[in-house]
Amino acid sequence: MARIPRHYHFIFGLRPQTEPFHLVHYLCLESCLRINRPERITLYLHHEPYGHYWDLIKNRIERVHVSPNDVVTRQRYEEVIIGKELRYAHHADFIRLEKLLEHGGVYADLDTLFLKPPPDELFEESCVIGRESPVPNRRTGLHEASLCNAVIFAEPGAPFVRRWLEEMPGALNGSWSNHSCQLPERLRERHPDQLRVEPSGAFYPYMWTPEGLRKLLEECHTDWAGAYSVHLWAHLWWARERTDFSHFHSGLLTERFIRNRDTTYTLAARPFLPTPQRFSARFFQQITRALRSLSNSAFA
Repeated sequence: MARIPRHYHFIFGLRPQTEPFHLVHYLCLESCLRINRPERITLYLHHEPYGHYWDLIKNRIERVHVSPNDVVTRQRYEEVIIGKELRYAHHADFIRLEKLLEHGGVYADLDTLFLKPPPDELFEESCVIGRESPVPNRRTGLHEASLCNAVIFAEPGAPFVRRWLEEMPGALNGSWSNHSCQLPERLRERHPDQLRVEPSGAFYPYMWTPEGLRKLLEECHTDWAGAYSVHLWAHLWWARERTDFSHFHSGLLTERFIRNRDTTYTLAARPFLPTPQRFSARFFQQITRALRSLSNSAFA
């Protein structure tokens, strides 16, 4: 039996849901089901999603309610707007490690798209994480080595995950990633035997830079031969009004766009789109009632 179970973990709905569950999130779960064939998929949520794509997928996954993390709830942010925008992500940073420590398995952000099954050898490790490009420290301006926590493999009780979780409260400084990406790199330097680090191309063949996002979302590149998944870095471009990394936004990613536009992401995502339905279930219900009504009238 492998050290790491094929139990995939996802987190969503840590903020109140004001928009329907997006196609991107459906495609993440659908690609996981088809590509990885997991023993279990668990989605941890605080607020229940809603909408067409949620209805398509919700009964095919396990749903578990979670509460916000107390450390993050008590955290004081120097800038109110940063606390408002980042707090939900920091809750997720703690929850993913807690669940991996308890159950083991594979955690992935919900803006992941799975391309091919990871090799069996990764499931024989204690903990696996992928490298990303160096990240600027907003306090010092220096670029620091970083391990991205958007995909994590871990056995139950993994020593590296335990150390990471123990030290994370002290590293929570109000930035996006000091506790979540720079901290594991510092821990790796101290405990290299507790962690296997995969090159960035394994999980992040297109990086979070403007150039990487352009290659992923707007251009057409199929050089993902060594990748098991792609990460969309959605927090950098999801909102229409955010344009510092990309002018692309979530409103463009519709079924029609994915079916008809050839980009890196659309070509990878297209096989996992829902089967087109020309008529809704409600339409057929209405037709059935009308036919019954006509039949009853004929024999009255």
